[in-house]
Amino acid sequence: MIDIKLIRTNPDLVKENIKKKFQDEKLPLVDEVLELDEKFRKIKLESDNLRSQRNTLSSQIGQLMREKKVEEANKIKEQVVEINNKIAENDVVSDQLANRIKEIMFTIPNIIDDTVPIGKDDSENVEIRRYLTPKTPDFEVPYHIDIIERIGGIDLDGARKVSGSGFYYLEGDFARLHSAVTSYARDFMIDKGFTYCVPPFMVRSEVVNGVMSFKEMDDMMYKIEGEDLYLIGTSEHSMIGKFIDTILEKDNLPYKYTSYSPCFRKEKGAHGIEERGIYRIHQFEKQEMIIVCEPEDSKEWFEKLYQYTVEFFTSLEIPVRTLECCSGDLADLKVKSIDVEAWSPRQQKYFEVGSCSNLGDAQARRLGIRIRGENGNYYAHTLNNTVVAPPRMLIAFVENHLNEDGSINIPKILRPYMGGKAIISVKEK
Repeated sequence: MIDIKLIRTNPDLVKENIKKKFQDEKLPLVDEVLELDEKFRKIKLESDNLRSQRNTLSSQIGQLMREKKVEEANKIKEQVVEINNKIAENDVVSDQLANRIKEIMFTIPNIIDDTVPIGKDDSENVEIRRYLTPKTPDFEVPYHIDIIERIGGIDLDGARKVSGSGFYYLEGDFARLHSAVTSYARDFMIDKGFTYCVPPFMVRSEVVNGVMSFKEMDDMMYKIEGEDLYLIGTSEHSMIGKFIDTILEKDNLPYKYTSYSPCFRKEKGAHGIEERGIYRIHQFEKQEMIIVCEPEDSKEWFEKLYQYTVEFFTSLEIPVRTLECCSGDLADLKVKSIDVEAWSPRQQKYFEVGSCSNLGDAQARRLGIRIRGENGNYYAHTLNNTVVAPPRMLIAFVENHLNEDGSINIPKILRPYMGGKAIISVKEK
């Protein structure tokens, strides 16, 4: 959510930003906010004047009563009652106006960074750099599910009977590999100076509304029936929510957390959810990193965060590339975003395995996360980034470390988390 002062002082900038995001249908909302805001401020001023007038009259009533001028005091009391009624009427109208303004402000996109490329959708994202040379083995790389089934690592049919499509059982060495990757990711980020955290896996609606747009919530979140609780789609939700309605001390900044959680997503509208695969699924696990910092430090942290993901994947000998997300591919709360994509030898292309986002003060403004300043409090900046999200990441892992006989090599850095195991062999029938 942007500052309404920006709409008051520079509505053309806000409209131009909406155009850059190809959301022209939202352009009339800027003028509507200006109109509603003017009415709101006018009514508020009127009510403030009425309260001042009421205070003056109330003091007169006391004086008149002390002077035994009861009739005059009663007349003034009638005026006070009329003023109270008018204030009550104004309060109803001002609440209605404030709610509508807030509703609109939640849908107006954040101001994107000047460096963000302009484009309609993810097809116009811009490649920044590639890391490690992609491998093309001299044998055919099977579909990832076929690879994992050969090592006895997954049961999709059993999960489909228990939970439906989009779920899985991980088994044996592949399940161990899954845990090894998340444990390594935890230690990797701890070594970078981040505090490890396991957060709540459910959050209240006020937190959901604070960390994401309404459309994202509808497309992603599972609601707990009969409760004001949602299953998190990423631990960013509860980690940023941790600071709701908080005034932070400058000396404690930045807050650097790396958090582990299961994640639950509806994947509404996702194609291929019924197919055999673990690319788009309803349940997965994830190691995340989040930053709460001073506004002037967020750009520097943004660069650091996505480079951590690059370093993590290359340490596992998986080629990756970074992509700058264009304006039309940015969620409404984001100022800037970079995706990390891993190489798929089977498809001979890269696919997304993580995303790094700078949200400026948008989440902080929605959630009331402020920093105590010498000249008044101000909003913090928040950032988030994926360290690793298996089992999707494991698609890249098994394809890039596959041997012709179907076995999978374990990079040296991961072997301590696998009990020293250097290879996952094909399961004997």
